[in-house]
Amino acid sequence: MYFLYHETRRYGELQRCVRGVTHKMLIQQLKELESDGIVSRKDYKEIPPRVEYSLTPLGLTLAEALRPLCDWGIKNEDTIKEALIRRKQG
Repeated sequence: MYFLYHETRRYGELQRCVRGVTHKMLIQQLKELESDGIVSRKDYKEIPPRVEYSLTPLGLTLAEALRPLCDWGIKNEDTIKEALIRRKQG
């Protein structure tokens, strides 16, 4: 959702933005978000395939609701990274 907040993106763009996610997982998540009315998928029925994703009006309201959580994550990024490192060290 973060990467769709400001603009419509093609599938390949999303895959590059969301590093570390598999093709299968990204497609699955996009299908679920579409089914829930959060994401809109537009298939241009072209060859080569061109599919674009964007947030629906409902998705935009959810993104706004999540904004404080994102702000918190950015503000506490260093502390979160340190906690993850400690967790991996056991």
